[in-house]
Amino acid sequence: MNPLPNITALDSIKGEEDLSCFYLQWYETMLLIRKFEDTAAQLYGQQKIKGFCHLYNGQEACITGAVSGLSKGDKYITAYRDHAHPIALGTDVKYVMAELYGKATGISKGYGGSMHLFDKAHHFVGGHAIVGGQIPLGAGLAFAEKYKQTGHLCIAFMGDGAVRQGVVHETFNLAMLYKLPIIFVIENNGYAMGTSVERSSNVVELYRLASSYDMDAARVDGLSAEAVHSAVQQAAVKARNGIPSLLEFVTYRYRGHSISDPGTYRTKEEVATYKTYDPILSLKKLILEKEVAHEAELEEIAKMVKHKITEAVAFAEQSPFPDPATVYNYVYKEAHYPFLSH
Repeated sequence: MNPLPNITALDSIKGEEDLSCFYLQWYETMLLIRKFEDTAAQLYGQQKIKGFCHLYNGQEACITGAVSGLSKGDKYITAYRDHAHPIALGTDVKYVMAELYGKATGISKGYGGSMHLFDKAHHFVGGHAIVGGQIPLGAGLAFAEKYKQTGHLCIAFMGDGAVRQGVVHETFNLAMLYKLPIIFVIENNGYAMGTSVERSSNVVELYRLASSYDMDAARVDGLSAEAVHSAVQQAAVKARNGIPSLLEFVTYRYRGHSISDPGTYRTKEEVATYKTYDPILSLKKLILEKEVAHEAELEEIAKMVKHKITEAVAFAEQSPFPDPATVYNYVYKEAHYPFLSH
């Protein structure tokens, strides 16, 4: 069994602020992400969603806590496990679902599918399919914010497998050299596809990689929206003052790397053990213990979430596919690029 990581050292980065005011917001967002992903898996099985599809089940606290810890106007960029990010930022789930269907009403107009979601209005600069490819782009976004003196930052997410990419280390170096307003996040779910961190890296506490660049770093309980919120909030203060950070969110995914991955490299016992630390159930327990809301109120939230997902599926089903004549739209700057005449 892949052992549960030691995250007790992270207590030191938790703030003193009472975060219970975020509990219901977090609960609704995480539940919406979970139900969206569960539904996407079912629709994939029905062949209504095709192509690659990477689900976020178990990791909901990572993006949810990050969004509440940042400010409106900050930029977000991530890899291809990207459904949750625009949803947490406020994108209507019907547009995300339509994109998974490849429909013209999708968030990327049906051009991108599961791995290429974008929402400029919510400052989400995409899911990116090239492993580690989004990291230098994130640094570029941060450079633009610094150059324009906007006061905003970029938070760039990557998986634990991406840290072996050379471009990640080049970017860390430049971020420190240029003092960019950026927060790098490793969503460490324990496995780079089917290979555990222990089998692929001599350094298993991945936040320690930042020490090579004198970069501030911390290991964060990625199963707790509270811990994520506090860590990101503190890193954001530094980033806006030209001090980059690397945060390792220790989390877990319940499903395989992609929908087509049966996950046979893990035991059922391991997955079951991690599910006892489920971020949604843990938050629900906190809500009830602190009497932020009662069970009946949480049931109403669950009903509302279910309704949103039902509406999203109906919207996607009824939406048209893109017109084949638009296949070259958004590819070439020139409307009559020479290639198109051949």
